[in-house]
Amino acid sequence: MNAPPADVAAPGPAGEPERVRFWAALVRPLLERLATPFYLFSVTPVRAALAELEARLSHLPVRHWLSFKTQPLRPLLRWWRAQDRAVEVVSEFEFLAARAEGFAPEQILVNGPAKHHWLPRHAVPGLSVNLDSVAEARALAPLARGLGWRLGLRLNTAEEFDPESPRHPTQFGLTPTEARPVLHHLRRCGREPEILHFHLRTNVTSARCYERALREAAAFCAAARWRPRFVDCGGGWPPPGVRDRAGRRLDARFNWDALRRLLERARGWFPGLEEFWLENGRWLTARSGVLVVTVRDVKERRGLRHLICDGGRTLQALVSLWEQHELFGLPARRGPRVLTAITGPTCMAFDQLARRPLPRALRPGDRLVWLDAGAYHLPWETRFSHGRAAVAWHDGRQVRVVRRAERFAEWWAQWG
Repeated sequence: MNAPPADVAAPGPAGEPERVRFWAALVRPLLERLATPFYLFSVTPVRAALAELEARLSHLPVRHWLSFKTQPLRPLLRWWRAQDRAVEVVSEFEFLAARAEGFAPEQILVNGPAKHHWLPRHAVPGLSVNLDSVAEARALAPLARGLGWRLGLRLNTAEEFDPESPRHPTQFGLTPTEARPVLHHLRRCGREPEILHFHLRTNVTSARCYERALREAAAFCAAARWRPRFVDCGGGWPPPGVRDRAGRRLDARFNWDALRRLLERARGWFPGLEEFWLENGRWLTARSGVLVVTVRDVKERRGLRHLICDGGRTLQALVSLWEQHELFGLPARRGPRVLTAITGPTCMAFDQLARRPLPRALRPGDRLVWLDAGAYHLPWETRFSHGRAAVAWHDGRQVRVVRRAERFAEWWAQWG
């Protein structure tokens, strides 16, 4: 869905966009038994996104890993395992969660930095582990040999940079200069790496970004006489319908045909390649969640109307700092619009979920549903003067509350 943001002034049921109708039907019954703010997640959009992903790349040797950090939700992880699929983890807690939910070591890919400080505590045979640094390689190579790990090298390509400061590189992976001696060291230890990995960033704008990274990675492999069996193309594709703060579509230049053609060509750049690995958590899960808040107060000053809500950016939607999402109201309000800021309940001017023209008819007690809250909203939730929000899960048939709102006693009991 690439239409402009629908905002709150969604038309009546006959003309509502399909996904507004979908979420409204799930949210309305919850409002009778669950106080706002709350998150609602559904497996239905994940299933649809995964089906689309596989259909578009069906003729290519591709394996899809769940990027657990994107939506660390237990019901989702259980559903993913039930599909007999594999999971990518980047922290000790994520690794332990995957093990607790029954993922076999062969179904777990361990990424992320500085894991040599925690992974040895939980070392089990059969893992896939992408080495992020020289120190990791030295510390983990002996374990890898003894436990039969499938090792990979995370390559820091020139395409990897800080989106906020593009002139600066990211902290991830090994530069080619670092990677060559690491490769030699692993070979001396009898552990030929099988995976080449790179991680671009989130909301990768186009297939050209991947092409530059893949060409650089292929050149490194040729120079090092290394033939990885798997090329792990890390980075998040922008989900449809999401815009930057200036209103530009994040997926405006992302083209499926171009990506497919690129992967077809890139197969020839890596002799011995068996599979491409993809970890597109954002693209899979962004559409699978919403944040529901209630308007609690209204103020007007200097040409701007403020809707003060019981949830917002600081607590539940940090990504609103750089993304503009669609939202709608329950009930739908029509009539003249005025420039309106939707703010949260914290004492931060930063706490602004959206600022755009919205119906003046919006009033205290109205509910606002913020779409595309499935990726990075839950893991970046804060407890700024408040407890964590309730969470509901839709398994495709029914909705149940899987986490109740945090109470004061629980919030305060965090201190020993």
